[in-house]
Amino acid sequence: MVQCVIPAVGMVAAAPVDDVSVAHSCRDLLELLVGVSDGRSSQGRDHPAAVVLALAAAATVAGMTGYTAMAGWVADVPQEVLTGLYQRAGAAPAGRPSRSTIWRVCTDADPDTLDTAIGAWTARLRGDATADSVGETATAGDSPPSTQIRLDGKTVRGAVDVDQLHLLAALASGPHPDAPAVVLAQAEVTGAKTNEPAIARDLLNELDLHGVTITADALHTVKATAELIYQRGGQFVFPVKENRRALFDALDTLPWTSTPIARSSTDIGHGRITRRTIQVLPAPDGLPFPHVNQVWLIERYVTDTHGQHISAVAQLGVASHTPDQASPADLAAYNRGQWAIEALHWIRDTCYREDHSRVRTRSGPRILASLRNLAINALRLAGRRDITEATRWASRNMTRPFTILELTS
Repeated sequence: MVQCVIPAVGMVAAAPVDDVSVAHSCRDLLELLVGVSDGRSSQGRDHPAAVVLALAAAATVAGMTGYTAMAGWVADVPQEVLTGLYQRAGAAPAGRPSRSTIWRVCTDADPDTLDTAIGAWTARLRGDATADSVGETATAGDSPPSTQIRLDGKTVRGAVDVDQLHLLAALASGPHPDAPAVVLAQAEVTGAKTNEPAIARDLLNELDLHGVTITADALHTVKATAELIYQRGGQFVFPVKENRRALFDALDTLPWTSTPIARSSTDIGHGRITRRTIQVLPAPDGLPFPHVNQVWLIERYVTDTHGQHISAVAQLGVASHTPDQASPADLAAYNRGQWAIEALHWIRDTCYREDHSRVRTRSGPRILASLRNLAINALRLAGRRDITEATRWASRNMTRPFTILELTS
């Protein structure tokens, strides 16, 4: 058993596979899925787990949200596509997997190995897309100057017969403003949500952080996480709240009232006017947090189009970048970019109705969440921005999902 490595793409670990040549290239999703075990013996098995997972992934690209819908969609897959998948997986075509077979594979498959396989395939595809855009540069102020990885957790609220499943995702994008945001890694947070920072460090250890900027919510403003990012060659931009009282007090007492606004921006939309400002200072001596070079204060004021006050929010934060590495505009862009991961959660909830899903038992909820990440990644990397419309587009032609996932020969 060997592991394939995706160099210089943003992710290092990948799924175990059984063939050395496959491990060397790691360019095919089906070959990566061969390394995902569902615990069944290979003897007498009509439907290999890799094929069932590939079919479930394609059905998810087409917008299917549960086992019954997947089985119905698979029943219409062209026979030549089905035959090709079985033959490439080293099995003779044996009809079509039933709902119970899809359920069994999805509930018994190893979720960690599946997430790693999805991450390896996504990293390779994302690397190819990045290579295609070499020479393109972002407009100043539109996008951060380096790749950004956003960390955030999401609870799958609809799952039953299991404890509330909480998943931590790493979403990567940039630096080009048109670069799609894709999930490179995902991990389950067991126990209390306060365990999330420790799980995040395990997840970050699986990624290539060199030259990458990590952002997260205030729960992850932890010394151990900052130390890990620094030692792995990355940067961080973290907000600071009262849960880090000593650090918050040190920032709160700085002379913000006499610090000029370094950058401001105004957005108008949805009947609101939003003005954002950022002030930046050098990190003071003795700050109780490692590797900080700049500190910042971002304020956001929201009014309606008639000037009526709606809200005002202020946020303090720290950054490891020197002023030469990230300007105030860059720090503001990193801060705003963190919310892209909320858009991912929103898509999974609205397009795939994840929080309404009643999928139950064992690994089922997590496997389906992973397949949704894969589908969203694939659609975004294919240039589709509106995921809801993209699933409709994919569902209108039975071969499109397989083409997007590179499952056709």
